[in-house]
Amino acid sequence: MTQNLIPLEAPYPADVAKVLATYPTTDGYILKLFRTFAISTRFLTKCIPNLLDKESPLSLRDREIVILRVTANRNCEYEWGVHVSVFSKAATLTADQVRASRLGTATDSAWQDGDQTLVGVVDALCSEGRLSDILQAAFQMRWDPAQQLEIMALCGTYQTISFVANVAQLDGEAFGAKFPTT
Repeated sequence: MTQNLIPLEAPYPADVAKVLATYPTTDGYILKLFRTFAISTRFLTKCIPNLLDKESPLSLRDREIVILRVTANRNCEYEWGVHVSVFSKAATLTADQVRASRLGTATDSAWQDGDQTLVGVVDALCSEGRLSDILQAAFQMRWDPAQQLEIMALCGTYQTISFVANVAQLDGEAFGAKFPTT
């Protein structure tokens, strides 16, 4: 018997509805991703911490660079597209930086110096799970320990989110951006 990851549809079981009520919506619409998480109430409540709250030690810009780069590295157009559409303007990311988040390198000229370090950190964490001595020194010079932990937590969380969206083969949200091709 095949058991696919398919987003739940309303009406939701009471325990699921209670948790989903704490998730962000747009005009009452709950993202396909969140409805996919809801297949498991445990996953919905424990596996994906809310790192997008106002108490984050990172700027919105740094958080979005991390999220865009992780989701691009994991080839997750669904989540990349949601974040480009919802957050990139508020995060002051230019069109060239959004493009570079998918197609560029850490040294891409679209990035500012600190951005280049951050993209390099994300790439190293996604590919190796560690930082070179040089990159670690730059990481520790630019971000304090609480920020370093937040960056690593975002990398882990958005890898998990990418895995879920990709394995569930979620179609992009109607408002979501598409990966650039050039």
